[in-house]
Amino acid sequence: MDTENKVFLREKILLIGGGGHCKSCIEVIESIKKFQICGIIDLKENIGKNVLNYPIIADDSKVGDILKLCNTVLITMGYVNNNTRRIELYETLLSLGAKFPMIKAPTAYISRKSHIKQGTIVMHQAFINTGVEIGCNCIINTKALIEHDVIIGNNTHISTGAIINGGCNIGNNCFIGSGTIINNGVNICSDVIIGSGTVVIHDIKDSGVYVGVPARRIK
Repeated sequence: MDTENKVFLREKILLIGGGGHCKSCIEVIESIKKFQICGIIDLKENIGKNVLNYPIIADDSKVGDILKLCNTVLITMGYVNNNTRRIELYETLLSLGAKFPMIKAPTAYISRKSHIKQGTIVMHQAFINTGVEIGCNCIINTKALIEHDVIIGNNTHISTGAIINGGCNIGNNCFIGSGTIINNGVNICSDVIIGSGTVVIHDIKDSGVYVGVPARRIK
């Protein structure tokens, strides 16, 4: 079968969000050769522009109509100041009948004894060891290391190069910054932001923003 026909047979996917994270997601999607990107939803003022040669076709007010033509979706909006809009989009799209695949970069490693839910993307060179459970609508970014028996809730972003050691439990709606190290067995509650380079050696029981070595709460 020639290349053109192979592309035609790929499942169509709609991307929601046209910023920098979208570009990284496109690179992963192209590399797995399973999906054909049918367009991007972004801000109204960006309609007609392109992201890596894929068109921005509408804003989110039109997403219900577009889902009738392409109902496989990935949210490609990153963590921008907070996670609220990403969560709202996910819940709205679910209610409209959207399907969310789990997407894994070919250079990532995911143990066959781990489980990752829908709408989550695992970026290049991430490593996910045995017994890990990751929720819906998460971002596991480039070179993140998630060791054995870690549990990660929904809508959580594990940033580039973060190291989460074995037996940790991270709640919903969290952001774990680049280069963060979380010690073995640490529990982190929901709605926590951890700044880049932070070292977490004790449980975090209160939501807020944490930075430093060791981690301390600043908000």
